[in-house]
Amino acid sequence: MPNPSSPSIPERWRAPVLVVAAIGAGAVGWSGHVLTLPVALIFPVLWSAAPSRSTAALLSAGYFLAASRGLPQGVAAFFASDLWLGALLWLGASTCFILVQTTLWTKHTGPGKGLRILVATLLMAIPPFGIIGWAQPITAAGVLFPGWGWWGIAATVVLLGVLATRRWPLAAIIVAGFWSWSAASWTPPAEPEGWIGMDLELGQTLGREATLERQRDLARAVGRAAARGARVAILPESALGLWTPTLELFWRHELRALDMTVIAGAVVIDPDGYDNVMVEVSAAAGKVLYRERMPVPVSMWQPWRAWVGQPGGARAHFFADPVAMVGPTRIVPLICYEQLLVWPILQSMLGAPDLLVGISNAWWTTGSSISAIQRSGMIAWAKLFHLRLIMAFNT
Repeated sequence: MPNPSSPSIPERWRAPVLVVAAIGAGAVGWSGHVLTLPVALIFPVLWSAAPSRSTAALLSAGYFLAASRGLPQGVAAFFASDLWLGALLWLGASTCFILVQTTLWTKHTGPGKGLRILVATLLMAIPPFGIIGWAQPITAAGVLFPGWGWWGIAATVVLLGVLATRRWPLAAIIVAGFWSWSAASWTPPAEPEGWIGMDLELGQTLGREATLERQRDLARAVGRAAARGARVAILPESALGLWTPTLELFWRHELRALDMTVIAGAVVIDPDGYDNVMVEVSAAAGKVLYRERMPVPVSMWQPWRAWVGQPGGARAHFFADPVAMVGPTRIVPLICYEQLLVWPILQSMLGAPDLLVGISNAWWTTGSSISAIQRSGMIAWAKLFHLRLIMAFNT
């Protein structure tokens, strides 16, 4: 990779070249193909080479906006609105990333610059900035160092820091070497034996069509999975709609003849708002297994409503229940938006889990890269920590 700060690049062209390269890093690194994730590691090199703070702001914007380019279309589909609303939220979401990267940028070279990019990465990985901390290059650890676990995180952190210094060519060579080795021997994460992820194609009706016939259709699909030998079926986010005692009794009755457990997305409502949850139900019992730590900001999580005394909106259980038990298996539950962030998965890894379970009601992402990015991120984390992986999406 040519040095973006090389004198061979005319001074007047340096800023445009850096911005275009940052856009390319965001677009390719976050294309939804897991093996392209290391391309995002170009960002620290470009950030370090910026000749001014304004250029650092522009290339940060280019990287983030390119990485999250599916947001305008997705928001427009979700709210049934024009693209302008999606574009407004897209630009708003980029503000935190640009602010952090621009504030920490410095024209001084040396190890201090590497430390600054690591501080920026940390700030964007944990709340409050981490609430919209998408497109974090550290996710590439799962491609570069599969099976290394926390050592892989540490190695990627070191590389991120070095990439922002004058020694970036050495770090780039190391990245290229591990990337090539990993790509040559790449295999997808193993699925757990006896578990099945049931992808659905029910569009926006999933979770909104609260009919008995819809629940019976889902139960029949689970029955067919049981006939193929599955013992645990995973259904997407919102699959069961509103979780009530009546619905629990229905599913327990349907599973009575099956040696089967169902884990599915649902919603639990009370007068103050609602929780986006995973429930576990079998013939013996039903319960809420997990409450989402980070619902989608704006569309679901609306904390400002409580500030003005209005109920409603999904609750965020930030650091609660990072690991759940399904029989003897310790699972990492991730619902939709959480799959784009760093801190939920790393918090869960402290609990020494066995399996990563990701569910999403992704009908609104059709035609965008969002769903593919969710999947690639989960694959990368599962590979890094040598976890089995099971996913269930509705499209």
